[in-house]
Amino acid sequence: MATITGIQPRVLVRASGGPRYVVALAVDALGTGLLRPFLLLYGVTVLRLSAPVTGTAMTVGIVAGLVCMPAVGRWLDRGARSTVVAASMLVRVLGVALLLAAPEGHIWLFATASLFLGIGNQAWPAAHAALVATVAHGRERDTALAGARALRNAALGVGALLATACMAGGATALRALAAVTALAYLAAAALAWSVHVHTHPAEAAPAKDRDDEPAPRMLALLAANVIYVFCLNVPEIALPLVLVTQLHASPVWPAVVFVSNTALVVTLQVPVTVLMSRFSRRTVLALSGVVLAASYLGFLAATSLGHGWATAAVAAVSVVCTIGEIIYAGSATALVTAIAPTHVLGRALARFQLSTGFGLAVSPAVITTLAPHGPAALWGSLAAATLLSASAVATEKDQATRFSGCRPRARAGL
Repeated sequence: MATITGIQPRVLVRASGGPRYVVALAVDALGTGLLRPFLLLYGVTVLRLSAPVTGTAMTVGIVAGLVCMPAVGRWLDRGARSTVVAASMLVRVLGVALLLAAPEGHIWLFATASLFLGIGNQAWPAAHAALVATVAHGRERDTALAGARALRNAALGVGALLATACMAGGATALRALAAVTALAYLAAAALAWSVHVHTHPAEAAPAKDRDDEPAPRMLALLAANVIYVFCLNVPEIALPLVLVTQLHASPVWPAVVFVSNTALVVTLQVPVTVLMSRFSRRTVLALSGVVLAASYLGFLAATSLGHGWATAAVAAVSVVCTIGEIIYAGSATALVTAIAPTHVLGRALARFQLSTGFGLAVSPAVITTLAPHGPAALWGSLAAATLLSASAVATEKDQATRFSGCRPRARAGL
């Protein structure tokens, strides 16, 4: 199997959709970083809503956004690519506009805004992966997906830092951040649409087969992915909960863990993905589960140490957890794009995003429910579930299809 032995920036940019599309990704992520970490504060500070009501509205918006995924998948399978990416950004412009228009105490406008933001956030990953799969193939595509994730994390971090610096301005600053976010989404949508990437599904497979053959079921992969994505909320939810409420550490420690996680993803996502390209994607995905499970057991061991050592040990183990996250992120979507026939790629990616979104939605509740029962309940359960998921991924057989070798013809103004 061919591998990429070196990382050439020009090749990576071209495989990622071209310079304009890469700029669109950066601008979109920068806007998201400006607002997403402070959306709860916007509801509480600007709209004067209670924290429980605000949090519930945000959760409902995220979950309801998953309902759009089947339609997104069908749209992608009709050949749309950059148009769907641009639409996922534009719908978030509408969400931010509703935030700005909402008067104090108006929960329904805030909930509707959260819904549109949720739709955009859920639709974007599948649309982006489909676009990259159209302009790049093989391991070059995997590296492009990894590069986009690294870029997105970097831009999210910059946006969050800028927003943090503006927080002293109170409600006025939050409204200004929301307005800038809307402009960023609008600019990103225009750039993404301008690359004009689409496919010709009529040439990818005969009409009868496009109508009759369903997307790969991938049941084990989808079920495992629900558990795998818990790792994305470990640095944001599980570790702050453990460090501050159980180990009574300074709030600085969760911040250090989060910044380290972001920095490692930005710097290592592409190199690790390239390094792992010598193995099959399914093997790498299973390996990521083993690494994640090992890190969870490491957290269990670290929390059993004395308070003088436990905090530093948890922070050290978080690096292993981040490595597992990086391996997972570099192989999961790439595996779906590799095993799904071209004419059902959109539906396959939509199903995968449904499992991702569901896992991200339920993981905070699961983590906060298990944590009060002690480290063994939290980390032992996560380790066991992740190992079981890794085993399911390793043993699942890819659905054979005579269309697996089809490549779409793309038109791209790159």
